[in-house]
Amino acid sequence: MNFIEEKRLKAMADEIAANTKIDETLYKAFCSIPREIFSPLKAHSYSLNAMPMLSKQWISSPLTVAKMTMALDFKNADSVLEIGCGSGYQAAILSKVIRRVFTIERIEKLVDEASANFKALNLHNIFVMHADGQLGWQKYAPFDRILFSAYLEKEPKELFSQLTDGGILVAPMLKKNKQFIIRFTKNENGIKQEELEECLFVPVLDGKE
Repeated sequence: MNFIEEKRLKAMADEIAANTKIDETLYKAFCSIPREIFSPLKAHSYSLNAMPMLSKQWISSPLTVAKMTMALDFKNADSVLEIGCGSGYQAAILSKVIRRVFTIERIEKLVDEASANFKALNLHNIFVMHADGQLGWQKYAPFDRILFSAYLEKEPKELFSQLTDGGILVAPMLKKNKQFIIRFTKNENGIKQEELEECLFVPVLDGKE
């Protein structure tokens, strides 16, 4: 990473921090992952805008990535499952704050591209699978954290069983034609639900392609 790139990353991280609360670990993560490698529009890689990708997908705004990651309360988490790998940018950021990252993507071309980018950045703690993410990843369950990077219309009850006791699942959910970041916390009494803030994501789709 050259000086100019480091400067652009720091400027982006500073802009994120000015718009939402992030801790030092996450700030450093944004400074260490070049968004340009994941972005289809290189000239706008370090803006806080979401950008279109192939297959009607989007690479999320870094600000949204920050909010979703902070919602995970990741401090004591050892493993995280992401549903909807997309470009891989969210997973790359997660890999800097959580020891093991498992990410699922339904579009094979995106799986291949994200995997190549992880390899190029020497991110060896990310594991990618081409599958329907709504089924989770039973082989490595339970997970301390689960993150949906696409919105749901109903609670992901089938994935609560793949969450550890005390674990957290964060998902964008559609409510009255608006999307909100919802945090589910699993404990001995069941599932606690918190509505955090409004957001905008593409929908979760069935199957794989």
